[in-house]
Amino acid sequence: MNRLLVSLASFWSWLFLLLLVVFFEIFARVEYGNSFIFNLNNIQSILLAMVLPLLMALGQTLVIIAGGIDLSVGFAVGLAAVSAAIMMRLLEPSAAPWVAFLAGAATAIVAAAILGFINGLLIARLGVPPFIGTLGMYGVAQGTGYLLASFLAAGATVPTNNAFNSAVGNQFIFGIFPIPVLITLVIVLAMHYLLSQTKFGQYTYAIGGNRQAAIRAGINVNRHTLQLYVLSAVLAGIAGIIYTARFTAGSAQAGEPILLSSIAAVVIGGASLFGGAGTIVGTVIGALIIAVIQFGLVFINVQPFWQFIAVGLVIILSVLVDQSKSKVVNR
Repeated sequence: MNRLLVSLASFWSWLFLLLLVVFFEIFARVEYGNSFIFNLNNIQSILLAMVLPLLMALGQTLVIIAGGIDLSVGFAVGLAAVSAAIMMRLLEPSAAPWVAFLAGAATAIVAAAILGFINGLLIARLGVPPFIGTLGMYGVAQGTGYLLASFLAAGATVPTNNAFNSAVGNQFIFGIFPIPVLITLVIVLAMHYLLSQTKFGQYTYAIGGNRQAAIRAGINVNRHTLQLYVLSAVLAGIAGIIYTARFTAGSAQAGEPILLSSIAAVVIGGASLFGGAGTIVGTVIGALIIAVIQFGLVFINVQPFWQFIAVGLVIILSVLVDQSKSKVVNR
């Protein structure tokens, strides 16, 4: 019986996703006479909606498994988006669109990596608690993003006029697969391999499971922690690039509204906030659950404010399931 309960708790997110899809499918059939999930436009919309929070959540997954947290990714996305847009604007008159795009993307990744490097130094070298350190850098990234945006725009958004940039964010391969989704899929596979098949992933689990034991085992915990925060910020930077491509503008507040969703995806996917547990596949399922909830509620004409309530309740449910699983295992 206990094994059955543990198995159900381990796969509850998959079951919950299935229940969501079935509910919205039945509603669509009864109310509108068509399909919810067997509709290409709906699937594309759901996948596109999960791209940005999932990219933020991938790096967050590794950080949380190692026993940390990264609150700065919300405005790391915005800082990267603005940096990319400014570089493209500066190069647009003289450079080819694809050259300007690549230069903008490189600038965004460098800006995000610097932010992650500072996070890593604060936490690994100076001993600042992750919550406090990344919360402080959240404010630094926010202010820097707004200041950079003010150089070329009156507000917090820097528009671009780059055809290649727009194509990356809005074109489809074979008319079916959105380019941002394919880019995210490649990154997901790379991160899954990194976490599950390499020493880097083993060290991440070891640090989150027992930091002192990891140190005694010879793992350079400080260096690894620094690398984790840089990686988390770089992935947020890629999210900023895709944001700029999708909306043909870089906004300093691009990632702020989806910070909660990125953390929620990790928790719903089974990662423990105490460290030592979590998977990339689980995070993908968590991000998909959030995207289905958000799109599904709009689909059935529910006010968008209910999205926040629904996601918050699912976070609480996931924590309760994880705690119940731990109690059963301990017994």
